[in-house]
Amino acid sequence: MENYYYLGLMLFSLSYPLAQSFEHRIQYAKKAYALFPAILAMAFVFILWDHWFTVQGVWGFNPRYILGIYLLELPLEEWAFFLVVPYACVFIYEVLIYFVKKDLFRPVSRYLMYVLIASFVVLGLVHFDKMYTGINFLFTSAVITAHLLIFKDVHFGRFLMAYLVSLIPFFLINGVLTGSWIDEPIVWYNNGENLGIRLGTIPIEDSVYNLGMLLMVVTIYEKIKERKTFQKGQS
Repeated sequence: MENYYYLGLMLFSLSYPLAQSFEHRIQYAKKAYALFPAILAMAFVFILWDHWFTVQGVWGFNPRYILGIYLLELPLEEWAFFLVVPYACVFIYEVLIYFVKKDLFRPVSRYLMYVLIASFVVLGLVHFDKMYTGINFLFTSAVITAHLLIFKDVHFGRFLMAYLVSLIPFFLINGVLTGSWIDEPIVWYNNGENLGIRLGTIPIEDSVYNLGMLLMVVTIYEKIKERKTFQKGQS
Protein backbone atom coordinates (compact mmCIF):
# COMPACT_ATOMS: atom_id res chain seq x y z
CA MET A 1 0.00 0.00 0.00
CA GLU A 2 2.98 2.36 0.29
CA ASN A 3 2.78 3.21 -3.40
CA TYR A 4 -0.57 4.91 -2.71
CA TYR A 5 0.86 7.37 -0.17
CA TYR A 6 1.25 10.37 -2.51
CA LEU A 7 -2.09 9.72 -4.20
CA GLY A 8 -3.73 9.29 -0.80
CA LEU A 9 -2.39 12.65 0.37
CA MET A 10 -3.88 14.35 -2.70
CA LEU A 11 -7.27 12.68 -2.23
CA PHE A 12 -7.27 13.61 1.44
CA SER A 13 -6.42 17.24 0.58
CA LEU A 14 -9.23 17.38 -1.95
CA SER A 15 -11.91 15.62 0.08
CA TYR A 16 -13.23 18.41 2.32
CA PRO A 17 -13.11 21.32 -0.18
CA LEU A 18 -14.77 19.14 -2.81
CA ALA A 19 -17.46 17.97 -0.38
CA GLN A 20 -18.18 21.60 0.59
CA SER A 21 -18.10 23.03 -2.94
CA PHE A 22 -21.89 23.18 -3.12
CA GLU A 23 -22.37 24.59 0.39
CA HIS A 24 -25.00 27.32 0.09
CA ARG A 25 -23.07 30.13 1.75
CA ILE A 26 -19.71 29.92 -0.03
CA GLN A 27 -21.14 28.54 -3.31
CA TYR A 28 -17.63 27.58 -4.39
CA ALA A 29 -18.83 25.46 -7.32
CA LYS A 30 -20.45 28.52 -8.92
CA LYS A 31 -17.01 30.12 -9.20
CA ALA A 32 -15.68 27.27 -11.36
CA TYR A 33 -15.84 29.49 -14.48
CA ALA A 34 -12.95 31.53 -12.99
CA LEU A 35 -11.27 28.90 -10.83
CA PHE A 36 -10.51 26.21 -13.40
CA PRO A 37 -8.98 28.51 -16.06
CA ALA A 38 -6.82 30.07 -13.32
CA ILE A 39 -5.65 26.66 -12.07
CA LEU A 40 -4.95 25.39 -15.59
CA ALA A 41 -2.97 28.51 -16.53
CA MET A 42 -0.85 28.16 -13.40
CA ALA A 43 -0.45 24.40 -13.92
CA PHE A 44 0.86 24.92 -17.46
CA VAL A 45 3.68 27.12 -16.15
CA PHE A 46 4.47 25.10 -13.03
CA ILE A 47 4.40 21.68 -14.70
CA LEU A 48 6.96 22.89 -17.26
CA TRP A 49 9.04 24.22 -14.36
CA ASP A 50 8.57 20.99 -12.41
CA HIS A 51 9.60 18.89 -15.41
CA TRP A 52 12.74 20.93 -15.97
CA PHE A 53 13.79 20.81 -12.31
CA THR A 54 13.18 17.05 -12.24
CA VAL A 55 15.32 16.50 -15.33
CA GLN A 56 18.04 18.75 -13.84
CA GLY A 57 18.04 16.76 -10.59
CA VAL A 58 16.85 19.64 -8.41
CA TRP A 59 14.26 17.28 -6.97
CA GLY A 60 12.84 13.85 -7.66
CA PHE A 61 10.30 11.27 -6.57
CA ASN A 62 10.66 8.15 -4.48
CA PRO A 63 9.24 5.16 -6.42
CA ARG A 64 8.36 3.52 -3.12
CA TYR A 65 5.44 5.91 -2.56
CA ILE A 66 3.98 6.49 -6.03
CA LEU A 67 2.00 4.44 -8.54
CA GLY A 68 4.74 4.54 -11.16
CA ILE A 69 2.66 6.22 -13.89
CA TYR A 70 4.70 9.02 -15.50
CA LEU A 71 4.09 11.80 -17.99
CA LEU A 72 6.94 14.18 -18.89
CA GLU A 73 9.08 12.44 -16.25
CA LEU A 74 6.54 13.48 -13.61
CA PRO A 75 4.44 10.95 -11.70
CA LEU A 76 0.67 11.12 -12.04
CA GLU A 77 0.43 12.26 -8.42
CA GLU A 78 2.57 15.32 -9.14
CA TRP A 79 0.20 16.37 -11.92
CA ALA A 80 -2.64 15.99 -9.44
CA PHE A 81 -0.76 18.22 -6.97
CA PHE A 82 -1.12 21.24 -9.26
CA LEU A 83 -4.88 20.74 -9.45
CA VAL A 84 -5.69 19.69 -5.90
CA VAL A 85 -3.59 22.14 -3.88
CA PRO A 86 -4.82 25.34 -5.57
CA TYR A 87 -8.40 24.04 -5.51
CA ALA A 88 -8.14 23.50 -1.75
CA CYS A 89 -6.31 26.77 -1.05
CA VAL A 90 -8.65 29.00 -3.08
CA PHE A 91 -11.44 27.33 -1.10
CA ILE A 92 -9.73 28.58 2.07
CA TYR A 93 -9.46 32.03 0.44
CA GLU A 94 -13.20 32.13 -0.29
CA VAL A 95 -14.19 30.79 3.13
CA LEU A 96 -12.16 33.48 4.88
CA ILE A 97 -13.65 36.21 2.68
CA TYR A 98 -17.10 35.05 3.75
CA PHE A 99 -16.49 34.55 7.46
CA VAL A 100 -13.89 37.28 8.17
CA LYS A 101 -15.65 40.42 7.01
CA LYS A 102 -12.76 42.81 7.62
CA ASP A 103 -9.66 42.73 5.42
CA LEU A 104 -7.23 42.75 8.34
CA PHE A 105 -4.05 43.11 6.25
CA ARG A 106 -5.37 45.79 3.86
CA PRO A 107 -3.76 48.75 5.70
CA VAL A 108 -0.27 47.25 5.29
CA SER A 109 -0.72 45.02 2.24
CA ARG A 110 0.99 47.35 -0.25
CA TYR A 111 3.93 47.84 2.10
CA LEU A 112 4.19 44.08 2.54
CA MET A 113 4.18 43.59 -1.23
CA TYR A 114 7.07 46.05 -1.62
CA VAL A 115 9.02 44.32 1.15
CA LEU A 116 8.43 40.85 -0.29
CA ILE A 117 9.32 41.91 -3.83
CA ALA A 118 12.57 43.55 -2.70
CA SER A 119 13.50 40.68 -0.37
CA PHE A 120 12.89 37.98 -2.96
CA VAL A 121 14.78 39.87 -5.68
CA VAL A 122 17.81 40.36 -3.43
CA LEU A 123 17.80 36.77 -2.14
CA GLY A 124 17.19 35.38 -5.62
CA LEU A 125 20.12 37.29 -7.11
CA VAL A 126 22.47 36.59 -4.20
CA HIS A 127 21.70 32.86 -4.36
CA PHE A 128 21.23 32.52 -8.10
CA ASP A 129 23.87 29.78 -8.11
CA LYS A 130 21.30 27.60 -6.31
CA MET A 131 18.68 26.82 -8.95
CA TYR A 132 15.67 26.29 -6.70
CA THR A 133 16.39 29.30 -4.51
CA GLY A 134 17.32 31.73 -7.27
CA ILE A 135 14.60 30.96 -9.81
CA ASN A 136 11.92 30.42 -7.18
CA PHE A 137 12.51 33.71 -5.37
CA LEU A 138 12.81 35.77 -8.57
CA PHE A 139 9.71 34.17 -10.08
CA THR A 140 7.66 34.80 -6.94
CA SER A 141 8.78 38.43 -6.86
CA ALA A 142 7.59 38.74 -10.47
CA VAL A 143 4.19 37.25 -9.57
CA ILE A 144 3.77 39.70 -6.67
CA THR A 145 4.79 42.58 -8.95
CA ALA A 146 2.25 41.52 -11.58
CA HIS A 147 -0.45 41.28 -8.92
CA LEU A 148 0.45 44.76 -7.63
CA LEU A 149 0.31 46.27 -11.12
CA ILE A 150 -3.06 44.64 -11.90
CA PHE A 151 -4.90 45.09 -8.61
CA LYS A 152 -2.76 47.43 -6.47
CA ASP A 153 -3.55 46.31 -2.89
CA VAL A 154 -7.21 45.34 -3.37
CA HIS A 155 -6.89 41.57 -2.98
CA PHE A 156 -3.46 40.99 -1.47
CA GLY A 157 -4.55 41.38 2.15
CA ARG A 158 -7.22 38.73 1.68
CA PHE A 159 -4.78 36.52 -0.16
CA LEU A 160 -2.17 36.89 2.57
CA MET A 161 -4.60 35.81 5.27
CA ALA A 162 -5.58 32.75 3.23
CA TYR A 163 -1.93 31.96 2.55
CA LEU A 164 -1.08 32.11 6.26
CA VAL A 165 -4.01 29.84 7.16
CA SER A 166 -3.04 27.47 4.35
CA LEU A 167 0.36 27.04 5.98
CA ILE A 168 -1.32 24.73 8.52
CA PRO A 169 -2.26 22.05 5.96
CA PHE A 170 0.92 22.96 4.04
CA PHE A 171 3.11 21.84 6.96
CA LEU A 172 1.10 18.66 7.38
CA ILE A 173 0.90 17.59 3.73
CA ASN A 174 4.29 18.89 2.64
CA GLY A 175 5.77 17.51 5.81
CA VAL A 176 4.75 14.00 4.78
CA LEU A 177 5.92 14.61 1.20
CA THR A 178 9.37 15.59 2.45
CA GLY A 179 9.72 12.71 4.91
CA SER A 180 8.03 13.64 8.17
CA TRP A 181 6.42 10.68 9.95
CA ILE A 182 7.42 8.17 7.23
CA ASP A 183 10.64 6.23 6.58
CA GLU A 184 11.77 8.14 3.49
CA PRO A 185 10.70 11.33 1.68
CA ILE A 186 8.18 10.99 -1.12
CA VAL A 187 9.80 14.01 -2.81
CA TRP A 188 13.55 14.38 -2.35
CA TYR A 189 15.59 17.57 -2.86
CA ASN A 190 19.14 18.19 -4.00
CA ASN A 191 20.44 20.41 -1.20
CA GLY A 192 23.10 21.77 -3.54
CA GLU A 193 20.30 23.65 -5.30
CA ASN A 194 18.66 25.20 -2.23
CA LEU A 195 19.71 27.01 0.95
CA GLY A 196 19.67 23.84 3.04
CA ILE A 197 17.33 25.50 5.56
CA ARG A 198 14.48 23.18 6.56
CA LEU A 199 11.25 23.89 8.40
CA GLY A 200 11.10 20.45 9.93
CA THR A 201 11.74 18.40 6.80
CA ILE A 202 10.46 21.06 4.37
CA PRO A 203 12.94 23.23 2.44
CA ILE A 204 12.22 26.88 3.21
CA GLU A 205 11.98 27.52 -0.53
CA ASP A 206 8.77 25.46 -0.64
CA SER A 207 6.91 28.14 1.33
CA VAL A 208 7.93 30.75 -1.27
CA TYR A 209 7.10 28.39 -4.13
CA ASN A 210 3.67 27.86 -2.61
CA LEU A 211 3.13 31.62 -2.25
CA GLY A 212 4.00 32.26 -5.90
CA MET A 213 1.87 29.38 -7.15
CA LEU A 214 -1.21 30.36 -5.15
CA LEU A 215 -0.92 34.09 -5.85
CA MET A 216 -0.70 33.37 -9.57
CA VAL A 217 -3.95 31.40 -9.33
CA VAL A 218 -5.72 34.05 -7.23
CA THR A 219 -4.58 36.85 -9.57
CA ILE A 220 -6.01 35.15 -12.66
CA TYR A 221 -9.07 34.01 -10.72
CA GLU A 222 -9.92 37.50 -9.52
CA LYS A 223 -9.25 39.02 -12.95
CA ILE A 224 -11.71 36.62 -14.61
CA LYS A 225 -14.32 37.36 -11.93
CA GLU A 226 -13.75 41.10 -12.37
CA ARG A 227 -14.20 40.83 -16.13
CA LYS A 228 -17.45 38.92 -15.73
CA THR A 229 -18.75 41.51 -13.26
CA PHE A 230 -17.85 44.29 -15.72
CA GLN A 231 -19.61 42.49 -18.58
CA LYS A 232 -22.72 42.06 -16.44
CA GLY A 233 -22.67 45.77 -15.66
CA GLN A 234 -22.47 46.61 -19.37
CA SER A 235 -25.42 44.40 -20.29
